Amino acid sequence: MLSDIYCLVFQADIKLPGIPFFVVKKALEEGFVATKKILGIMSETIGSPRKELKACGPVTEKLELDHSKQSKLVGMGGYNLRKLKSETGVMVTRIDESSFQVFAPNADAMAEAKEMMEEMTEDQKEPTLEFGAIYTGKIVELKEFGVMVELHPNIRPILLHNSQLDQRKVSHASSLGLDVGHEVTVKYFGRDPASGNHRISRKVLQSPGIPLIRNLNPK
Repeated sequence: MLSDIYCLVFQADIKLPGIPFFVVKKALEEGFVATKKILGIMSETIGSPRKELKACGPVTEKLELDHSKQSKLVGMGGYNLRKLKSETGVMVTRIDESSFQVFAPNADAMAEAKEMMEEMTEDQKEPTLEFGAIYTGKIVELKEFGVMVELHPNIRPILLHNSQLDQRKVSHASSLGLDVGHEVTVKYFGRDPASGNHRISRKVLQSPGIPLIRNLNPK
């Protein structure tokens, strides 16, 4: 019967010129019997693949998004993807121009990540920032050339460059004792005409005559 035929590999790792053929024959025969016994035990334990994965098993899904929502999912400099990984353990990698691969350590993490991704990609009206107004925001990321400040959940984190951190020359935000989670007060100067990025400054507030602070972050 073809079903009773198994392919076995026998490796004789010896230093002698050779071994008697009956030794090889006996080893193959005993190996065949042992293999058949192991396969029988495996078949009795589980005869076919499970239809559903265990709750603690890893999960992967393919996510397809419109081009307009892809930038919202990724976030500035990949901020949202790093946030997903740090808070849920879920990794999101791009497959092609319209789809992403989502890998989660378990089903619960996948469900939590899906909720976060829906919030990140949903169409929400971005609040309008007033030119010359002063806002309080939270530092969400430290970079070599500045810090990323979140003024509102519906606005992407804005770069506060090292040159705008303090009246003194700053090589890194940590030299001022700033870290992720700290609140900073900044003045808004509209968008850069070339890049379209928001422009904010902290150092201009280190002088008298500071107007009323506006806080966009909901309590």
